[in-house]
Amino acid sequence: MKVNTNTVGRDVGRIFQAISLMMVASVVVAGINREFYAIPAFLLSAALLAGIGTGLARWYRWAGPPEKREAMVTAATAWALVGVFGGLPFFLIAWTIQIDPFPAWTNTPPMDATTAVFLHPLDAVFESMSGFTGTGLTMAAVEEKLPRSLHWWRSFIEWVGGVGVIVLTVAILRRGGSSSGSYTLYESEARSEKIHPSIVTTVQEIWKIFVGLTLGSIGLFLLAGMPLWDAINHGMTGIATGGFSVHADSIGHYGSPLIEYATVPIMVAGSIAFPIHYLIFKGEIRNFYADLQTRWVLIWFSVGSLALTGILFANGQYATLEETFRTALFQFVSATSNTGFGSTTIGGGTESVWSAGATLLTCVGMLTGGAAGSTVSGLKLIRVITIVKGTAWQIQDIFYPQTAIRYLTIGNRRLSEEQAQREFTEATVVFVLWITFLAIGVAVLLRVLSPAHPLEYVIFDVMSAQSNVGLDSGITGPTMPEPAKAMLIVNMWVGRLEIIPIAVLLGSVVQRLNLYRSG
Repeated sequence: MKVNTNTVGRDVGRIFQAISLMMVASVVVAGINREFYAIPAFLLSAALLAGIGTGLARWYRWAGPPEKREAMVTAATAWALVGVFGGLPFFLIAWTIQIDPFPAWTNTPPMDATTAVFLHPLDAVFESMSGFTGTGLTMAAVEEKLPRSLHWWRSFIEWVGGVGVIVLTVAILRRGGSSSGSYTLYESEARSEKIHPSIVTTVQEIWKIFVGLTLGSIGLFLLAGMPLWDAINHGMTGIATGGFSVHADSIGHYGSPLIEYATVPIMVAGSIAFPIHYLIFKGEIRNFYADLQTRWVLIWFSVGSLALTGILFANGQYATLEETFRTALFQFVSATSNTGFGSTTIGGGTESVWSAGATLLTCVGMLTGGAAGSTVSGLKLIRVITIVKGTAWQIQDIFYPQTAIRYLTIGNRRLSEEQAQREFTEATVVFVLWITFLAIGVAVLLRVLSPAHPLEYVIFDVMSAQSNVGLDSGITGPTMPEPAKAMLIVNMWVGRLEIIPIAVLLGSVVQRLNLYRSG
């Protein structure tokens, strides 16, 4: 069956309406910071998205609720377009500063090289896609020099992107009587667990939890000695496991072990599924170890950090064992939680800093990610657990008679053979497609970059983009070739949605263009 494009058009329009409201809200921040010159850029961007979104929503208002295929296409299309249109504030503010058309009271600053990057549409789209997907790779060479309006927009889109633009839309623009369609859209962002029977109530509960965790993160940063503006931005991007910073050296800017240690529990909290946070807030603390995903998040973070400590210590990378452990703990949790905050330099582009072993171990962390149902991207630990246990289960099948009835146990779930085969196949397909897109990204970067870049650093940056992490080895930046930037934009888009919606979108395009015929 073909995808109902009317349904897709209506739901993409509603998502545009929600993003336009984010731009309107950003006007307040620009005003508070007396950056009045930035207000027209936000308003013009909001008007454009609201106009397109309202037009689509009204034109297709009689379209039916989305089935799974429409929801997948909506997710893939919306995330791509939101990444593009989300670049408008970067682009328009940069051009406003460049042209300087307003009176002196609007406080238009002089142009600097960092903001000037966003005069180029591709760099503005890169920053936007990196933000909405919660990646944190940046085209801003020296973030301190960006206007606070752009600090805010970067942090805001990461914060919303951590939960999901569709989750935002369901929360504030829900349609009465369409809970089944809302749930289908909710699932399309790689979510499935509900806190309440009603999907709308579930989404509202997620936002309550998320706002509470954000305020707690900001408070923790303030207690650790971080300035207020920095704490607000890092609290938002930290709990969203996004990683944008207001400083070029990220968390390493402060040179404070206390702030580095304070950041770790924030990144861990962002890696835990919202339903588990809900139970923990209700007093059911046992879920820290009783829940399969949460247990393995804590185990994997601990084991990986200790392994990385051993490699860095053996290499004599840092002065003391405490500094080595702190660096390894921070960077492994940052990578595996897909946050992307940095406390040290991993690579210098063409110059090695970390060894290949330390770099590739961090890549493994980025690949696995945290818990499904959290703000984390990557493959998710539950996929990895399903592949590992499913493979062992398939091998053991050889030793059982054909008449045997077998089950696969994953956490508290006891799967029948049919269920186990379905989930194992899905996890395997996602993994294979994931590696395929990763290989394409590595091949493109190897083709367009200087041969002086170490292979492990190229793999690292592509993995960082596709796992929506944001750590870099010195390769990603405003001076990289445009084909490399475009490829990483695709990697970020693919990684945020766990690939399947992208495949469905591509398949629907091929089908609509009649590029193949069904048998």
